[in-house]
Amino acid sequence: MTTEKQSISRRRFLQLIAAGAASAPHVIPASALGRDGAKAPSERVTLGFIGVARRGLPLLRGFMSCKGAQPVALCDCFKSRRERLAKLAGSKAYADFREVLAREDIDAVVVATPIHWHVPIANAAARAGKDAYVEKPLGLTVEQDLACRKVFHDTGRVFQYGTQQRSTRHFWVGCELVRSGRIGQVHRIEVVAPDGPVGGSTNPMPVPPDLNYEMWLGPGPETPYLSDLVKPPGHECVTGFGIGWLAAWGAHPLDIMIWGSDADLAGPMEFEGTGVVPEEGLFDTVVHWDVKIKMGNGFTVTLKPGPDSTKFIGTEGWVRVGRGSGIEAHPKSLLDVEIEPETASLFRSERHDQNFINAVKARKRAVTTVAEAVRSDIISQMSNIAIRLGRKVLWDPKKEKIVGDPQAEKMMHRDLRGSWTL
Repeated sequence: MTTEKQSISRRRFLQLIAAGAASAPHVIPASALGRDGAKAPSERVTLGFIGVARRGLPLLRGFMSCKGAQPVALCDCFKSRRERLAKLAGSKAYADFREVLAREDIDAVVVATPIHWHVPIANAAARAGKDAYVEKPLGLTVEQDLACRKVFHDTGRVFQYGTQQRSTRHFWVGCELVRSGRIGQVHRIEVVAPDGPVGGSTNPMPVPPDLNYEMWLGPGPETPYLSDLVKPPGHECVTGFGIGWLAAWGAHPLDIMIWGSDADLAGPMEFEGTGVVPEEGLFDTVVHWDVKIKMGNGFTVTLKPGPDSTKFIGTEGWVRVGRGSGIEAHPKSLLDVEIEPETASLFRSERHDQNFINAVKARKRAVTTVAEAVRSDIISQMSNIAIRLGRKVLWDPKKEKIVGDPQAEKMMHRDLRGSWTL
């Protein structure tokens, strides 16, 4: 083996992960993984990664470059994927997440599985004494969301939601401008999220030899192996495994909405909307949505498809923040306002993954808590229910119940397959 391979740099390793990684083995120096004595064990946060595909792979790459973080376990239902990435990361590969949670030397887990696994695994992690970074959306149902919040509150574990926009400066600036009254009294918020895909093959196929399909299904409904279900974005857009991009992407701009306004806490919210549930193909979650929400404080929130953005409209101006569009405002002079983190009302996070590591070490809240994850999730959940029922649905945020609609209430729950529980 050459000296170059023996001393492969952290940068080269991250490049390999980003590219999907070659199959040839590489040796990762202990210094790159925090195992050379440079940091005392008490100063490192040992991590287990559960799900290392679409979102899990970039999260692994990001956490590898976090100060004080050390990946020690990788879990995935695909044997080839977990073994290849575990070798590159200098970690141990696991087929069953419960074995990861049983390790006493793991401080926290990063959950980037398909959506139907988010809450069951996050809850199991908290009960096992692990902190958790959980991808969005949080749960398949309101019931799952509330159960997750209770478990993390009861156990006192640190939770970070995968809404990375909170750790991007222009989103923080925009929400601070709103919170400080720079646009006057807010009376309307326009939330936009990319529309979901349609189609997908419904033809059953043989299960790939390196996939533990039974574990992949987990608490999801019994379903023959479908290639378009297992590969993203399929599982996000099939009822029983996801609730579509209304939630999967909507979680980002909706999270910014609640960060900048607390509008969802003002009183009962009335949801009314239209959308299309595809009748052909595998994907059967709502697309082309158009939702109007009457908030308890009297103003309106709209939720429509399009490029990611959240626009706050007030009596004296407006601010819009988006992933691709940056920050815009009227009057433009708002963008010249200097905001000092020391006097700001919102916590400033420079980097989402590092914020989680810092929160775990300090035993403090992360920038996006489980309570806030539940709040934005409920908005997409209620929107989905109202669209599917074709009528108005009233949500009481204080009682955390749907008012006067037993049929809608039943849609807050989904059965779990087999012996899996929340």
